[in-house]
Amino acid sequence: MNFLSVIGIVLAFGAILLGNMLDGGHVSALINWPALIIVFGGTVGAACLQFSPSIFLKSLKISGRVFFPPKLMLEEQIQKIVKWSLIARKNGLLDLERAVDQEKDSLAKKGLQLLVDGNEPGMIKDALLIELEIKEYSDLQVAKVYEAMGGYAPTIGIIGAVMGLIHVMQNLSDPALLGQGIATAFVATIYGVGSANLIFLPIAQQLKSQAHALSQAREMIIEGIVAIALGENPRNIELKLTGFLTDDSH
Repeated sequence: MNFLSVIGIVLAFGAILLGNMLDGGHVSALINWPALIIVFGGTVGAACLQFSPSIFLKSLKISGRVFFPPKLMLEEQIQKIVKWSLIARKNGLLDLERAVDQEKDSLAKKGLQLLVDGNEPGMIKDALLIELEIKEYSDLQVAKVYEAMGGYAPTIGIIGAVMGLIHVMQNLSDPALLGQGIATAFVATIYGVGSANLIFLPIAQQLKSQAHALSQAREMIIEGIVAIALGENPRNIELKLTGFLTDDSH
């Protein structure tokens, strides 16, 4: 679990609520259902209009990665690649067929199958790079969903504020209704700016970082499989792939 994300959310919202209370405000003053519906309903609706259903649904599905990021386990993957290279060097590429059935990662599985089928190193690399680009594009599109919502939310918050002020102007003769309209106006702005900068944009950046990390892990797999196809020494393959290791991958 990414505890830093939890700490960030608690700290961000906690600081705002605490500051509001120290200034004499009440939490109940920040709860306004019309403003909530306007900002979040409008933001999600605009994002639905911009992106395809598959991308939008995928963005909802993997939002949990903010708190539970995918484990790359690069060291374990390097050891598997070295093991494959030893098998290929000792028994030939055809002996990797058993590894194809056991491998769960789709990119590695495809690469192993291309090795077993006896394809040229250049062809193997081109085929795997195409799949890498498609996966990376999909991951980045998911991040852009939240980036887009971070752009829409403040503007829709302003729309909510204007609607609240219109409500105020229409009820100038009734003081009892003025407070509700003014509250909707200001709270809608808070919801728009706050959700953009405390939720949507940070999630987008987190998912972008994860997409780049996943792409580097896939590049490592491609380098390893191509090295096996070229018949490189297992020890040299291991030394080459350790260059992909970072502090976060251990």
